[in-house]
Amino acid sequence: MKFGKRLKKQVEESLPEWRDKFLAYKRLKRLVRLISGGNLSPRRATAEAAFVRVLDGEVDRFNAFFLEQEEEFVIRQRELQEMVKKVAAGEEAWPSGAAEMRRVRKEIVDLHGEMVLLLNYSAINYTGLAKILKKYDKRTGRLLRLPFIEKALQQPFFATELISRLVHECEATMEVVFEAEREHTGAKTTPMAVVASDQGIFRNTVAALVTMREIRSGSSTYGHFSLPPMAAPVLQDSSLCRYIQVADAVPI
Repeated sequence: MKFGKRLKKQVEESLPEWRDKFLAYKRLKRLVRLISGGNLSPRRATAEAAFVRVLDGEVDRFNAFFLEQEEEFVIRQRELQEMVKKVAAGEEAWPSGAAEMRRVRKEIVDLHGEMVLLLNYSAINYTGLAKILKKYDKRTGRLLRLPFIEKALQQPFFATELISRLVHECEATMEVVFEAEREHTGAKTTPMAVVASDQGIFRNTVAALVTMREIRSGSSTYGHFSLPPMAAPVLQDSSLCRYIQVADAVPI
């Protein structure tokens, strides 16, 4: 499957409110065709300038969206950690009632899934940039890919260390939540049995990870600048996936 189709699949599998935040790959492909199809004319020069301008604009969009989501996740994670910390210290009572318990569980599971999706967002857009720049260099004979990707490596949307750390912290909080639930209710639920067949974010996250694996494994240009910057544990053995056991699913 060509990258354009895989990107479209990724967009469809993402959260609805995120779908206009991904790389404008089709628009960039059209510009590459205009450039490679023309001679050294003012029209080609205009198309080349437009291509670079769109690329720069896309990176700015990625950065703005990524930083906005990152800030939101930091706040949500802090609130969850504070709640769990107070419960563990006996300063607050554990949520009573099945409905309230499901709400807390859903909140933390959703946060985890959204953060993994943001890691995936970084990876797929980085991959898209590398793919379109490779196409541009091949069709024009220019060497734009290397300097542009080197610049992209320094951008906020590529810096996933904080989100990766938040994902692991969220998993630790999830363990505490489910352990507290077992002690409080005597339920047999374990974090490894969480999931929810009716959880849209879970489905979106797992589908996105599967497509990302396909893109990575199907790459014909293995190298520092062509592969996504997603950490191996997320791609190969995501803790999110370990929490998915449909057969034993507990309604959320």
